[in-house]
Amino acid sequence: MLSGWKKFQVSNITLSYEDIVMRLATLSLLSLTELLIGCVPSAVKNQSVPAPPSLAELGDASPALENYTQKYVENDLWKRPQLSPRDRSMVTVAALIARSDRVELPYHLNRAMNNGLTQSQAEEMLTQLAFYAGWPRVFSALPVAKKVFEARNS
Repeated sequence: MLSGWKKFQVSNITLSYEDIVMRLATLSLLSLTELLIGCVPSAVKNQSVPAPPSLAELGDASPALENYTQKYVENDLWKRPQLSPRDRSMVTVAALIARSDRVELPYHLNRAMNNGLTQSQAEEMLTQLAFYAGWPRVFSALPVAKKVFEARNS
């Protein structure tokens, strides 16, 4: 920090360095929030979510990739005992949201819920991820999550 700058006097107002930093941080956060409220939801509404490819469709395009997916991802990685299927699904859903992958998200969110993740827990994940992965990424995942929740609740 700036050791010699403890207080600032402007007119009749005296502010400490910490006060100024906090006020600037608050204004920055408010500005970002206003930007997100104004831009992100309307952009998300106009985006469609493509269906994820099935393993058979993957095999049509690349038999080797289908083989590696089946052998190493489905039959090895997902069956390792160090994480429960629910926890492994939570990590996967979080990673997909963090990288804005809306194609694989419906499949893996459904899989997470099939593995024991509740809708309430999934909603809490979205809230937590907004702070760590970014508001825009979570906002783009919301329509996908909503469709998954609606389909499961109908």
